[in-house]
Amino acid sequence: MPETADLILFNGKVTTLDRSNPQAEAVAIKDGKVLFAGAAREAMALAGEATARIDLGGRRVIPGLIDSHMHIIRGGLNYNMELRWDGVRSLSHAMEMLKTQVDNTPAPQWVRVVGGFSEHQFAEKRLPTLEEINAVAPDTPVFILHLYDRALLNAAALRAVGYTRDTPNPPGGEIARDGAGNPTGLLLAQPNATILYSTLAKGPKLPVEYQKNSTRHFMREVNRLGVTGVIDAGGGFQNYPDDYAIIEELHREGQLTLRIAYNLFTQKPKEELADFAGWAKQVTPGQGDDLYRSNGAGEMLVYSAADFEDFRVERPNMPASMEADLEPVIRLLAENRWPWRMHATYDQTISRALDVFEKVNRDVPLEGLNWFFDHAETITDRNIARIAALGGGIAVQHRMAFQGEYFTERYGPRAAERTPPVRRMLDMGVKVGAGTDATRVASYNPWVSLAWLVTGRTVGGLALYPAANRLDREAALRLWTHENTWFSNEQGKKGQIAAGQLADIAVLSDDYFTVPDEAIADISSVLTLLGGTPVHGAGDFKDLAPELPPAMPDWSPVRTFGGYQQRAEAGATRHAFARLCGCARECNVHGHAHAGAWQAEVPTSDAPGFWGALGCACWAV
Repeated sequence: MPETADLILFNGKVTTLDRSNPQAEAVAIKDGKVLFAGAAREAMALAGEATARIDLGGRRVIPGLIDSHMHIIRGGLNYNMELRWDGVRSLSHAMEMLKTQVDNTPAPQWVRVVGGFSEHQFAEKRLPTLEEINAVAPDTPVFILHLYDRALLNAAALRAVGYTRDTPNPPGGEIARDGAGNPTGLLLAQPNATILYSTLAKGPKLPVEYQKNSTRHFMREVNRLGVTGVIDAGGGFQNYPDDYAIIEELHREGQLTLRIAYNLFTQKPKEELADFAGWAKQVTPGQGDDLYRSNGAGEMLVYSAADFEDFRVERPNMPASMEADLEPVIRLLAENRWPWRMHATYDQTISRALDVFEKVNRDVPLEGLNWFFDHAETITDRNIARIAALGGGIAVQHRMAFQGEYFTERYGPRAAERTPPVRRMLDMGVKVGAGTDATRVASYNPWVSLAWLVTGRTVGGLALYPAANRLDREAALRLWTHENTWFSNEQGKKGQIAAGQLADIAVLSDDYFTVPDEAIADISSVLTLLGGTPVHGAGDFKDLAPELPPAMPDWSPVRTFGGYQQRAEAGATRHAFARLCGCARECNVHGHAHAGAWQAEVPTSDAPGFWGALGCACWAV
């Protein structure tokens, strides 16, 4: 007797990424797993009286995307406080957004633009000046983080953090000053980002209930983009277990809409070994379940090996103590069978780290540990081969999509052609996965990463890579799905639409395999399933996913702007209509609501098409 499906998705173009069954018309799901993927007739034969059916309307369907490097836990605690310039195409529109949020933000709160954008994405190809920021925000503190190279603070923010002419430069950072010695509001990360981290940490935090709400909204935002899984890379000022309490509470309450595997990131220079020794007694890799589980150590292993990237300045040389600091940590992890990940931008850092890994491997074999480097923008073939020989991997992120112009300016276009050499890594047999490194450098939008892998272009339009270092669309998608399961030791469990795997699925707004290259970054999901359960719906599928409570606090930028700004040139018009209509129904992507009612369809060439079906002027962003 064949099993009866709980849910059948039909009338779709299903890319399964299962090489034995690459395409399907329908997917049957039971108990949170794929029961069948194939012909619609065979799938429908698995229906019973209680089986739900969803007509996909001919849309492209893919496995849920997995981000192998994101700071989702830290990002969730702050998402509702952040004005996102991710995807904004002009500085003029970004400043309109800033002015609107300044007007909405009560004292003593700050307005924070915390990464996810580059000045090169703006038509004006520049950042705002401090004079422009002070003009729109004379009294409300404003903190703008640009990558990990600088932060811009208005006068009110300087007062809030207490920086004066008597404040010394902290180690590793510079407070820019005018001729009289007074801080101007420009903070420079030279040679690392500690000054940026520590200054941001001085701002007000959300209360616990608001942090829970914020984390739920951030998870839903990445669900909107088709993401169903994340490997969290820890982060500065993210202490374990204190700063994990919110995500663990949401897990206990059954409110996670992402599968999260987390790495533990040491917080104390010179005390890294003690951190990992203590954690090894509290946590074991793999501890948890399919929704929330431990994944090992990193991306910070020891501070003396952290080569923070700022391609505007010279490559930092790691101190002579690096190997002596790193070896006992790697030995401890290997002996306890803890996988690790290690932040490493430059080949020189990777080479020195591999000296340590090879030394430890002679005593404690690393085989089967699924350890890996993150970033690796300038890695050489020699070190790729060394990683392959030790059974390691490389997780790549689209940081160059945001910083490629700076790298090219310093090192030249020829050097930029393999930053990182993704195709060469694959050809040499190394495990490779893709992610974003969101939220403070690159955007969390996976489609920006996929566009970068396929086109080799920055968000500012600069062509970085020749065809030899670009991927076809299927190869890029594989790096965002089942290839990433190696990095969390979950091979065969997810990442494909195949019988027995978790039913994590994204139904796309546009066909990834046929849209023009320049449209890849604008793709989103209209229906995202986690274990066969809708966690996001838009347009025709809006009513399938549960509604979120409104973003808290009531002045949150998420209520006004949402998150990633797709085709943001239309933003000013969009928000003007939203204020006019005061639509009481939720916008079908971001879930933010307006009060009032105006049941009229407002024609505009900017509208993507399905907003009018709501009977109001709100549309998908």
